[in-house]
Amino acid sequence: MKEALIDRTISVTIHDTPIPTPEANQVLIRVVVSGSNPKDWKLPKLAASDEPPKNQGDDIAGYVESVGPEVTAFKKGDKVAAFHQINTPHGSYAEYAIAWEHTTFHVPERTSFEEAATLPLASMTAALGMYQWLELPLPWNPALKQIPLVVYGGATAVGAFAIKFAMLSNIHPIIAVAGKGIPFVETLLDKSKGDIVLDYREGDTVLRQKIKQAAGGQQILYAYDAVSEKGSYENIFAVLDKGGIFTHVLPISAHKPDGIEGRFTYVSSVHVAHKGHQLGDPDFGAALFHFMGRGLAKGWFKGHPYEVRKGGLNGVEGLLKDLEAGKASAVKYVVRIGDTPGLKG
Repeated sequence: MKEALIDRTISVTIHDTPIPTPEANQVLIRVVVSGSNPKDWKLPKLAASDEPPKNQGDDIAGYVESVGPEVTAFKKGDKVAAFHQINTPHGSYAEYAIAWEHTTFHVPERTSFEEAATLPLASMTAALGMYQWLELPLPWNPALKQIPLVVYGGATAVGAFAIKFAMLSNIHPIIAVAGKGIPFVETLLDKSKGDIVLDYREGDTVLRQKIKQAAGGQQILYAYDAVSEKGSYENIFAVLDKGGIFTHVLPISAHKPDGIEGRFTYVSSVHVAHKGHQLGDPDFGAALFHFMGRGLAKGWFKGHPYEVRKGGLNGVEGLLKDLEAGKASAVKYVVRIGDTPGLKG
């Protein structure tokens, strides 16, 4: 099979490699569309000088090709999307990819592979942050009173999915922060419930004042930082009340103010059970991925806007460099594997 490998300079080479075999609880998927994420260029740059290039793709959409002997929920031919475990072999920039059963979910016929490929990593990162770390009300047990929530980076895929989950959980007012993606974010909000999107480009002082005003005199105790750089968490520190908690998607080095708790939402935790607990993040992941698949089928949950990049796997290098340059706003780049020159069949 063809597989795209990414080195420390974000250069991509296409290799012929063997089709992998799924382990006991794994699913082998014939990839139709692969999504992309900023980590796909960030992780290679952090690699050791002697580390070989890797397939960094983690967003899979395609058909089940085969399953491990302990898999019960999927069979050959099922239309699925899946989250590939970060930093493991057999990612989504290939003709075939491997995912665990608990990070795979059925995709309805009404949903395109392109839309499905925008979901796995970003939506689960949002869900983990919202419900496992911030411990906000789940959609099937929605909030009964107002809970102001700041979502910093509302036009990012993670931020947009956090807003979508907040809407399902009846969490309002949502105080979103964005820049050139503001028109997109506005389509996700309910202004009648106090939701608002604010422009960080007005400057930190103005932004902080407007966030406080948007809370309408209520305490701000929850924030989702989907940016986690360029001053985002400093602004969150300035608006969270004592006892507040925020979750961030990148490690941060700044000292948190007393009385403010920060939790790092690392999506690969969906593969790790909590010590001392029978049920942990893998079970949460299985439940939420199934929930999202149901939402796609019923029409009350949707993926992120996307742009198909030309050339299939040959287009991966260009999209990664565009992600690095910050060109993507309110959009996910995806590639159709079948567009790769030289593929058989």
